[in-house]
Parts: sequence; structure tokens; C-alpha cells
Amino acid sequence: MTEDSKRESRRGATALVIGGTGPSGPFVVKGLVDRGFATSILHSGNHEPPEIPPEVEHIHTDAFAPEKVAAVLRGRTFDVCIATYGRLRRNAELLAGRVGQFISVGGFPGYQGYMNAPLFSPTGMPMPTREDGLRVDDPSQDGKGFRIARTEDLLFEAQPDATHFRYPWVYGPRQPAPREWSFVRRILDRRPHIIVAEDGLSLSSFGYVENLAHALLLAVDQPEKAAGQIYNAADQEVLSIRQVIETIAQSMGHAWEIVSMPWEIAWPARPFVAQPWTTHRVVSVGKLEAELGYRDVVPPHEALARTARWLAGNPPKPGGPEEMVLQDPFDYVAEDALIASFRELIARVVEPTWAEGHAPGYGLAFSGPGGRASSNPQFT
Repeated sequence: MTEDSKRESRRGATALVIGGTGPSGPFVVKGLVDRGFATSILHSGNHEPPEIPPEVEHIHTDAFAPEKVAAVLRGRTFDVCIATYGRLRRNAELLAGRVGQFISVGGFPGYQGYMNAPLFSPTGMPMPTREDGLRVDDPSQDGKGFRIARTEDLLFEAQPDATHFRYPWVYGPRQPAPREWSFVRRILDRRPHIIVAEDGLSLSSFGYVENLAHALLLAVDQPEKAAGQIYNAADQEVLSIRQVIETIAQSMGHAWEIVSMPWEIAWPARPFVAQPWTTHRVVSVGKLEAELGYRDVVPPHEALARTARWLAGNPPKPGGPEEMVLQDPFDYVAEDALIASFRELIARVVEPTWAEGHAPGYGLAFSGPGGRASSNPQFT
């Protein structure tokens, strides 16, 4: 079936998006409109992104007040509902029997270890974590994670055929907690160096706004396959913090020194790591790839460049809500003093004399730069 025929088959079909004005919302809404759905968005009305197509109906109310949602949706039914905002459990209950396909969005914090890495021993989430990974089952371990996991259970009680997506930290335009701003602002301020912890090698799954919207729309296109399923949604490629920093700097034409420090003293890098450990937080998107055919529509390197350009053109206010959420003070005087102290400390460290002159090596299996030389210098 061609795209035109698919659109024609949906003519007269209706879609409701609860939310729709956040970072990935306009891409979801536009995708529904492009597919032929008569689309409505339920949101507060505090934000009206210009990217929302003009034919979309706006239903203004408090998505976190179930009685208000019930009032504005009384008597209405929809072929598709995508719930990205508000009280998910209550909205699922409210729309039970009133939607043909219910698609919802939650988050990775429901996984055991995402917000409390020492719940696993050794410390850190299994990598990658799949959809059947352990979830938080005790509120004393992680209250937020427990609520997210419990909401998933109640969602499927109300909507057994729902499709639920677990989202990562989202990046792109309009993100209220833009991690990339920590790097972009320092570049705009022409900082000559940036401090990272443990060489910036921590890995964490992120999702670009357009990629995440694409994942949701794949479920709209394949309702039978997606029914009753949970999917991790994230970029296929996972970049380290250092790779993110280097990618953004290259995209903005900025050269700087990346100063690596031990985690215990790399205080300015805390907002980049966003947890008290440098452990990895990576999920598998293999199920989404295999069952719904997901592929990144925007590669992460390009997505980061787009995000950096948007932030440079729409900079958050210094000391404003975005920086307060990130908890990045951008205290360059303190950062410079820390770098100077660290370099003085490193300069005082002297390599010991190794027994019998045998310094630690990289292992004879390593034949890269500085490793074991080839036994035959001439390849034949």
C-alpha cells in the first residue's frame, strides 16, 4: 500500500494527543496529520509551538487534573490516542473502551538501577537493559522508579492492548532540561577547556526528539504488531559524554582542551553525568528495531549539531529555570582554580621504578599504537 493510499484509508479517522507541545510533540502531531488523521491535542495552552499544523484542534485543560480531562473529553471517542503527558494511569482508565489504539509514553527510571545504581552488584545497570529487565519493586529503593513501574501495570489493566514506550532523556529544541546547554554555553563563552570525569567515558541512552516521534508513529502504522507491547525508545547509537562534547564543539567550530579528572574531584562534571556514579545507563532498542523496523531518522551526530544550533539561537536565560534544573553554576573562576590545582598535583607525581625494569604494559594481544610490534615488518 502506498503512502497516498494509506492516507486515504485513514480519512475521517481521529487522533488525540495528550500533550503534544513538548520537545517531541510537534513531530508526533505533524506525523498524524500527514497520515490523514483529524488530530486534536489536549494541553494546558501555556505553550503553542508554531510547528503545530493550523488544522489541529487545541483542547485546553490541566492534563494532571483527571476530572477536568473527563469534562473536556465527555462523549468523545478516538481511533488513536497518544498519551505523552498528564496522569497516565487515570487517562488510560478514562479512555478505556473509547479509543481504538492507545499508545503511551513513560520512562527508563522504572528500571531497577537507573536512579539507584548500587541496587545491582557490582554497581550499575545491566548493559544493555532490555524490556524484560528488572523494575523497581520497592518504594524504599527508589520512590519515583516504583511509581513509574506501578503505573505501567495499571496502564495495561485499563488498556490491555496498549503500546507503551519507555523514553530516555530527550534532547532537541524546547527541552526544559537541556544537558547540551552545559557545553553550548561554555563554547559561546569561549572557554578554552572543559572538565570531564574519568575521560568522559560514561554512556547513557538518549533520544533525539524526531527519532522518538518516529518510534511512536511506527506503532500507529503497525497497530497489530504493537498491541500489548512495551518498547524501549532511544537513539540506536549511544555516545559517551566526551563524544557528545567533541561533536558539539566541532559543529560550532570551537577547539578546546578536555581535562579529565577522577570522579571524586571532577565536581564541574556532575551535571554532565547526572547521577552520583559514572556507571553506564544503556538500554537495548533491539525489540523496537526487530518488531517495528525502527532506525534513527536523524543520526546522533547530526542531531547534536541541530540541538547545539538551536540552543545557540535560543539561549536559556543565565540563572534561569533550565540552568536551575541542570544545577550547572557555570562558575569559571572555580573551574580554573580546580584545573590549576589538579595540574600542580599531577606534576608532583613521579613514575616509580619498576622491578627489573618491567613497566606495566598493554598486554601482548594489543598491537595498536604503543603496543606489540609486528613480528614481520614486511606484509606479504
